[in-house]
Amino acid sequence: MPYQAPIKDMLFVMNELANLQAVSQLPGCEDATPETAEAVLEESAKFVAGEIAPLNHAGDKEPSYWTKDGVITTKGFKEAFRQFADAGWQGLQHPVEFGGQGLPKLVGTPCVEMLHGANLSFALCPLLSDGAIEALLTAGSEEQKATYLEPLVTGKWTGTMNLTEPQAGSDLAAVRTRAEPQGDGTYKIFGTKIFITYGDHDMTENIVHLVLARTPDAPAGVKGISLFIVPKFLVNKDGSLGARNDAHCVSIEHKLGIKASPTAVLQFGDNGGAIGTLVGEENRGLEYMFIMMNAARFGVGMQGIGLSEHAYQHALAYAKDRVQSRDLNGSPAGVAIINHPDVRRLLMNMRSQTEAARALAYVGASLYDAAHHSADAEVRAQNQAVYEYLVPVIKGWSTELSQDVARDGVQIHGGTGFIEETGAAQHYRDAKILTIYEGTTAIQANDLIGRKTVRDAGKVAKALIAQVRATEAELAKLEGADFAAIRKHLSQGAADLEAVVDYVVANIKADIKGVFSGSVPYLKLAGIVLGGWQMARAALISQQKLSAGDGDASFYKAKIATTRFFAEHFLTQSPGIRTSIIEGSAGVLALDIEQF
Repeated sequence: MPYQAPIKDMLFVMNELANLQAVSQLPGCEDATPETAEAVLEESAKFVAGEIAPLNHAGDKEPSYWTKDGVITTKGFKEAFRQFADAGWQGLQHPVEFGGQGLPKLVGTPCVEMLHGANLSFALCPLLSDGAIEALLTAGSEEQKATYLEPLVTGKWTGTMNLTEPQAGSDLAAVRTRAEPQGDGTYKIFGTKIFITYGDHDMTENIVHLVLARTPDAPAGVKGISLFIVPKFLVNKDGSLGARNDAHCVSIEHKLGIKASPTAVLQFGDNGGAIGTLVGEENRGLEYMFIMMNAARFGVGMQGIGLSEHAYQHALAYAKDRVQSRDLNGSPAGVAIINHPDVRRLLMNMRSQTEAARALAYVGASLYDAAHHSADAEVRAQNQAVYEYLVPVIKGWSTELSQDVARDGVQIHGGTGFIEETGAAQHYRDAKILTIYEGTTAIQANDLIGRKTVRDAGKVAKALIAQVRATEAELAKLEGADFAAIRKHLSQGAADLEAVVDYVVANIKADIKGVFSGSVPYLKLAGIVLGGWQMARAALISQQKLSAGDGDASFYKAKIATTRFFAEHFLTQSPGIRTSIIEGSAGVLALDIEQF
């Protein structure tokens, strides 16, 4: 099924909800006018539809493979990546001084969504490079920036993130990879890293590995982790490539999905030690890696949204084409299955969740831009705090719902959805990893509780809820069943979210396990309520457009109808989620370990 970027909805969200006009007035963002953004999105859509999407199914059937001389990627990936890099897409959001285009995150985010929607396996490579670039911009030395940033930003080289080890998993305190200082400013790195996305490939001449390791005198636990640059090929003073470094891919994983993306086991130091240079200060590696990880987590949220959009398009096309059974109204002839009520329900499940997640993510991108570009320090701090609260929600909720959306897509296809040739099953398989890598949903939820709610006693969460209440007040001014239903369920959702925030803050010290037993439901509740809030805002704006006779009436009517569906089918879940969090911890912890 061909993928076509939903440009109309993307532009609506960018302009009307995320306020692109305000972003374009921030220092350094002046070039990001609505006209420029629309042109960028249209070019991106053409590129991914023409060059990247056609490789998606092929990559699933003929994935990357390992040889003793290195990983060979799916046929066509190398050429497509060169086109991607040469067209400047890798550097879209990165500084002009290093070869990028310097556009704000709000403009880059729809392009990221398109790329992932078109081909998740391919898009993982630039995603990891984006994270490496962010980490080096923040913590790299001037020499490291001069050496590595331009090749990364221009796509001449790619980047990786090396955290996980066989014995450590998500517990980075257990990292054993060691870094031995050589007295000349370099270190020799020894150890094994697993699950390294694009840890080896044939698409660029060099790969820049960012590696967590311990120096000899480092303290135990996460406080003793440092971050090192370990390139596949050493880099000479003039920027040319030198000797092959002692960092080798010894195998790649055979996976449920994203099969074209090589997930590598990397061995450092089998032949005397891989040469690396320290990023920033010793023992601050986890702090620096979190810069990269947060960029990646937002990107993975966009993966969930992009995949959901593609799965929806796939299912919609099939539902319009597949003729089966008579219409309930009594038509004697068979009808396309989109006429059947439950198929309509499944399609609305897919559509409404995708649109809600997109709206929340794009608003998050605009907060990021204000946090990084506003001339007012207080405005920067406020926006950064809200953005940081939203990141685990965007990552966790958007990826969890992508599995539901992909599942509904298979269901709409019926038996043919279970057959690989239709492509619906690939969406379902690819979606599963999204809730796992860059931190499982539970890790995102723990972050939402510990760092994002408890640390400020719920201040940011309450400020967001106050904005939801303001939208409720605007809804109350409109007549009609649609807006009454939206307001009713949004109001209940806001009340439930507020009650949960209060519960978390009040009980974290007295019953920490009880509170954390509801962490994932809390994340889900935050996603549903805040996503529903953005949909409610979209419905309000759509009604204003309709009243003014401004634009595409069909689009605006559909947006209002989709918002009502989301309110009646997803916001209505909030009371039950609230109860499971506030009253359900005893059941979670009731059994002794021996009773399982």
